[in-house]
Amino acid sequence: MAQHSETTSIAPGIFRDRVAHITRDLIQIDTTNFGGNDSRGEPEAAAYCADLMEAMDMAPEIIESSPGRTSVVGRMRGWDPDAPALVLHGHLDVVPADASEWSVDPFAADVIDDVIYGRGAADMKGMDAIMLTALEYLHGQGLRPRRDIILALFGDEEAGGVYGSDWLVTHRPELFEGATEAISEVGGFSATVAGKRAYFLQTAEKGIAWLNLSATGTPGHGSARHADNAVTKMADAISAIGHHRWPLHYTATTRQLMEKVAELMGVEFDETNPEPQLEAIGSAVAFVGSTLSNSSNPTGLTSGYKHNVIPGKATATVDARPLPGQDEQLIQTIRELAGPEVAVTYEHGRQAIEAPLSGPLVDLMVEAIAQEDPEALVLPFMMSGGTDNNALSRLGIAGYGFIPLQLPADLAFPELFHGIDERMPIDSLDFGVRALLRILDPATD
Repeated sequence: MAQHSETTSIAPGIFRDRVAHITRDLIQIDTTNFGGNDSRGEPEAAAYCADLMEAMDMAPEIIESSPGRTSVVGRMRGWDPDAPALVLHGHLDVVPADASEWSVDPFAADVIDDVIYGRGAADMKGMDAIMLTALEYLHGQGLRPRRDIILALFGDEEAGGVYGSDWLVTHRPELFEGATEAISEVGGFSATVAGKRAYFLQTAEKGIAWLNLSATGTPGHGSARHADNAVTKMADAISAIGHHRWPLHYTATTRQLMEKVAELMGVEFDETNPEPQLEAIGSAVAFVGSTLSNSSNPTGLTSGYKHNVIPGKATATVDARPLPGQDEQLIQTIRELAGPEVAVTYEHGRQAIEAPLSGPLVDLMVEAIAQEDPEALVLPFMMSGGTDNNALSRLGIAGYGFIPLQLPADLAFPELFHGIDERMPIDSLDFGVRALLRILDPATD
């Protein structure tokens, strides 16, 4: 029979050196993803992680979906054979960093005042290091998590996962056999809400509808009278889409978030005006502010080549983001706004997802925060962007964003993502390891 580990004996600071070491090693491997299968460093980062996983007897497999596009997956056996597996996953790639804009070298992983600076410190090599450090501790102490842990460190997340999670789910689904839930970025970070520290548990994320628009007309001389103008048609369509005010629509996640924040404020939640609650959320509004409605933003407009030539075609691009269950309504509305003379087609689409707001795993996450930070609370939220949880959802795996980080009150975590001078306090990483260990429910045989 398994004997549960007494995790309350793990004192703050015990993981500082190790988690900082792994974080800095990963940052110093430049894994910039430029999009369009143009990247660097993924094989080196995957090999580094595989060596750590091999030392934990996780039998890691390095998978190359395309030359230079690399992920690594391994499994740590749990102590409860009847429990379904849990996926812990992160990504190894990072967005580009212009060194001229930074105060430090983006890939030197400098430590200044106990804070690690570098591209990926927050998104998400620091979180990768938390997962690796926690599992390394279990192995070193002769402990096992309750559930099988499938550790997946993907490439290509920053460009949609085409060569990472999406490829593995399509071509290697057996790697995730037996898994029912997953934990990864972006949630778990702390922020001040109505004067109280709260940790944000990501239970949902919006979908993606990257759309291409095209209009045709009769080409001609710019000086002539001309009713059939492709540019005019496209301009009208883009203006209508860009100015459209999408109605408020609450899902289970966003309604519970707004109601809990209103309760903290000591007011009744008025669903027709969520602005007071959004303001009370503080810096976290950058992640959740656009999750109360669908959205559509024109991002490109192309036509013509000369002042006095009316072109026969105009094209445009739109980044639209549907809420869970709103995919069809969103595309129908955009087609109506564009009008009958403008064609709307998908460049890339991904459905929104929403995981249950309750259950044993959610209880463990809430309890982990209660143990590590008793005065804080946990709030659900929806991401306006996407994560690799979306690909895993195609295998029936419910995904959560919750790698706990207790952050300084004046550090706006959302601004670190893809930002200049991206950084992460070492104490926050140490906190994350301790909290994650509680979620894994370790025990000895």
